[in-house]
Amino acid sequence: MTQAAFFVLTALADQPRHGYGILREVEDLSDGTVQLRVGTLYGVLDRLTADGLIVLDREEVHEGRLRRYYRLTGEGTAALDAEAERMAAGASAAKQRIAEGRRTPGAAARPATDPGLAGGLA
Repeated sequence: MTQAAFFVLTALADQPRHGYGILREVEDLSDGTVQLRVGTLYGVLDRLTADGLIVLDREEVHEGRLRRYYRLTGEGTAALDAEAERMAAGASAAKQRIAEGRRTPGAAARPATDPGLAGGLA
């Protein structure tokens, strides 16, 4: 799952939203690190709809413009949950490796050219 798809699904996890609302929510959820362009957003929405992860919830006219609201499907909620679990497991593994490296003096600081024990000088 792409980062954009993950954040769009996350933005829709609590309530239906229209395109601009999704853009704002994605930016908020990512602390500003993910700023989708409109074209990217609608490409993601089209793919998620085709995959059955989201559906059109309703359409409203606001200030003369049509707003389409999207919501997660049950399959979308399951996919988001599975991706969140996968990401959490990966983050946990990374944190564990970092902690192990900190307990082994010089493990992370060893230069790539260090021959180590097998090829070291006696």
